Amino acid sequence: MDDQGMKRIWPIALAVVAVLALTGSIERAMGRLPLGPDGRFGLWCGDIWSSEQSQRVADPYSTSHVGHGILFYGILWLVARKLPKRYRFLIAVCLEAGWELLENSPFIINRYREATIALGYEGDSILNSLCDVGMMSLGFWFASRFRPWMSVALLVAMELAMLVLYRDNLTLNILMLIYPIQAIKAWQMAGAPVAAP
Repeated sequence: MDDQGMKRIWPIALAVVAVLALTGSIERAMGRLPLGPDGRFGLWCGDIWSSEQSQRVADPYSTSHVGHGILFYGILWLVARKLPKRYRFLIAVCLEAGWELLENSPFIINRYREATIALGYEGDSILNSLCDVGMMSLGFWFASRFRPWMSVALLVAMELAMLVLYRDNLTLNILMLIYPIQAIKAWQMAGAPVAAP
């Protein structure tokens, strides 16, 4: 990258760091914990029913955030394609950070508990929340580098994999959050581990 390219990237990089710092600070003020209730750092939690869910660097729902990035890229390309890609990326980071703040508000946490299979959902750790923004960035990057059909194929593959492995995905998450369907929730709950007697 030449000097001119670096001069264009640095302000965006600094703005992204500022958005992440602000998001983490607001979440801390909201009562979110840096590493979750157990205070342990972890790279992965693959059990969507575990209390460690949404507390580690990544989990199965990280694919949803990659999907956000793909969708944000497509939407911003449609509505603001004349805007340089770096500014569209910054807008996507702000949108994702805004969602993370909303997702970790008492209103949405309670909505998840009432309407979806996330019965014991406590909200994200700050680590997980900021890493979700990173996952969105990965999806945005992928969509910006590869042909549209490849982004659509990746999005569909992630949705199908989540559906098969976890009986949940971004599509069902949105649907159940906005318009819960009891039959879908019952089907999803049938995949929950059986508690020991």
